[in-house]
Amino acid sequence: MDYRDRHVVITGGTGALGSAVVSALIEAGAFCHVPYIHAAEAERFALRTHAQVKLIGTAELSDETAVAKLYAGVQRLWASIHIAGGFAMSPVADTTKSDLMKQVDMNFVTAFLCCAAAVRRMTGTGGRIVNVATRPALEWRLGAGMAAYTASKAAVAALTVALAEEVVKQDILVNAIAPSTMDTPANRKAMPKADHAAWAKVEDVAATILFLASPQNRVTRGAVVPVYGRS
Repeated sequence: MDYRDRHVVITGGTGALGSAVVSALIEAGAFCHVPYIHAAEAERFALRTHAQVKLIGTAELSDETAVAKLYAGVQRLWASIHIAGGFAMSPVADTTKSDLMKQVDMNFVTAFLCCAAAVRRMTGTGGRIVNVATRPALEWRLGAGMAAYTASKAAVAALTVALAEEVVKQDILVNAIAPSTMDTPANRKAMPKADHAAWAKVEDVAATILFLASPQNRVTRGAVVPVYGRS
């Protein structure tokens, strides 16, 4: 896949999956715009000094003004990849409205605002948008014990499909991936006895994102692609 001279925004780009995506994009020739909130994120990001990476300190991506400022600074935007989000487990009976809204803000609102800003920048030139849902967003029963998270990610899936239909005539293709548990250091620490070999590797998930966001993807839109590995 050829991303030479193409500019890509990657939210959540300093995390485990985000770092794999940025690394693959660099190899494909892209220039990566990576927003971050906390200085510690930037300091531990291994690719922070790479010539094809621009780290951008920003406010919360659930803040409309901050998102508008982020995208206004990106010239010739080709793709926008939305990995930023958050996870929390909690039974419904123990979930407060504040807990619910935190999941909605971190997962759905961030994706919605970034999609909107990306569409504005891509209008007239075309481009690609990739969101990140989750397996429970497609298989709702798996969301037991984490209903707020599941609902917020299901909203991301619905947004993806609706937006894909809305902007296809502008040559903007919108898709999402739906990961199951991924093989990350944090997940291994949280689930030390799980079958880690069955989990999807972040590099393989990144490869799926890279195709969906690439110029070589000419026909896939409105898809929420399962990336489950063998789990």
